[in-house]
Amino acid sequence: MSWEKIILGNFIKNNEIDIQTGPFGTQLKAADYTEHGIPVINVRNIGYGNLRAQKLEYVPDDVASRLSQHTLEENDIVFGRKGSVDRHLLVKQDQVGWIQGSDCIRLRVETDRINAKFLSYALNLDNHKQWILIQCSNKATMASLNHEVIARISLKIPDVSTQKNIARIFSNYDDLIENNRRRIQLLEESARLLYKEWFVHLRFPGHEHVKVVDGVPEGWYRVLLTDVCIDIKDSVNPEAIDSSMPYIGFEHMPRRSITLDTWETASKVTSNKFLFKENDIIFGKIRPYFHKIGFTLCSGVTSSDAVVIRPLSQDLYFYCLMHLSSDYFIALASKTVKEGSKMPRADWKYLLTTDLLLPTDTLLRDFNEQIEPITKQLKALSLQNQALVKARDLLLPKLMSGEIVV
Repeated sequence: MSWEKIILGNFIKNNEIDIQTGPFGTQLKAADYTEHGIPVINVRNIGYGNLRAQKLEYVPDDVASRLSQHTLEENDIVFGRKGSVDRHLLVKQDQVGWIQGSDCIRLRVETDRINAKFLSYALNLDNHKQWILIQCSNKATMASLNHEVIARISLKIPDVSTQKNIARIFSNYDDLIENNRRRIQLLEESARLLYKEWFVHLRFPGHEHVKVVDGVPEGWYRVLLTDVCIDIKDSVNPEAIDSSMPYIGFEHMPRRSITLDTWETASKVTSNKFLFKENDIIFGKIRPYFHKIGFTLCSGVTSSDAVVIRPLSQDLYFYCLMHLSSDYFIALASKTVKEGSKMPRADWKYLLTTDLLLPTDTLLRDFNEQIEPITKQLKALSLQNQALVKARDLLLPKLMSGEIVV
């Protein structure tokens, strides 16, 4: 089977690939965004072919209508123009109708010689990602992607039937990964709702028969956060860190997710870090309103600007996890940052002095019995996704080079 070397610019020139930069800042302003509406894909939402778990922004229907030329279609490929320019998003069916953000460039394949899904997977090859980063690097500014760089991208492609077969294989992996991610989101939401129902709204089992005085149910009592958990400060210098050890930085912590399922090795660590153990809770102090807090699936090191938290007893573990990741606690932490700071940090010493309601031992045990199986499922699904990603990424260069024939 022969593979043909192509340059994307030739297809762009022949209008077989349509390329379009996102709306200008005068067309899409900060004031246009709303809490709900039509989602807008911005650079922080772009992963390696997929949608990153970062907060989406929205515009109302009238703004989306005004920006109709930037409406996304299935299998569009969207790059970020600044920063992580080696990333892109392949638009899926449930993302059709979303809007391309100002900081993006969109490719739309309109030729029967190239399969868009195949192109997306090809662009995830390390050599293509590295080439894009090198072409866009500039010591004076942030990496910047433009039409000219995209036009110079070259790659080898087989016949379109083979492209589709290869894309189908990888799509099967991605569908399994996406299904697991959705299950993770649903499980986390169920845990949040249970915590909120029992310990915020105080509609716990049997609440009808419990007296509440000054907001405290009978048998409950107020304690300080320092009475239920401690912060671990096992600092280690970079020379003493095993380069293969997992490293969780702020960039690996998803927003509003209690499952810290992403990390890299500590090979690039150059400053002191904090050690953590499996099932520790990590709280991101920098910009706490980003809501980055969750439990770990392994042992490793994390940023010295994170807080490694361990409950004082296993009985308190799930209650601490849900309290610390609650909207209430994040809002409280956000109020402690210093205004005007370039890197606003939560005041953890103050937060340790804040109080919370501790339920009865019986109710705490009942809560643990509900949440523990959820966290076990979260861990199992996350580790399964890691195995799927590893298998997919090992297969990617072999299929894309023709080493494995389909």
